[in-house]
Amino acid sequence: METSRRGNYDSGEDFVLEYGELRFTFNEVDFSERCEQAALKLGFVGGRLGEDELEDLVNLAVNGEILDPASALGQHVNDCWPELVGPAERSLVHWLRRLVFRGAWLDQRVNEGELSVAFDEETCGFAYVQADRSGDPIELAPEPSWGRVAYNRR
Repeated sequence: METSRRGNYDSGEDFVLEYGELRFTFNEVDFSERCEQAALKLGFVGGRLGEDELEDLVNLAVNGEILDPASALGQHVNDCWPELVGPAERSLVHWLRRLVFRGAWLDQRVNEGELSVAFDEETCGFAYVQADRSGDPIELAPEPSWGRVAYNRR
């Protein structure tokens, strides 16, 4: 009997996230877009970022800090650092990485046929549903909001 093993998400070799036996690899564009989407979901940014801002956000997610800011976003992160850092469950860096990983994990499950995506008429949004079940959406752990220290373009 053949056992199935979950695959690893792979869009390129520029960035790598590992957790346990899972190894997700990303190309630069994919990883950058996922970082931006995570920051939007967390309420840390209010809209699309410019190239330099996105570079700083990716550096934050990858390195856990921004040593040499390329934009006002990087400077904002450094100015607000005490409010952004903390134990894992309260760290912006942790949540950026977590949402990038979670999004890739969910996408890989869709690619493998374990999950599918359905439109939720009540919320007018999309939800992940288990492909072989009743079609009830799966519940994702809620993410905190960083709206109180959100980056606003000047």
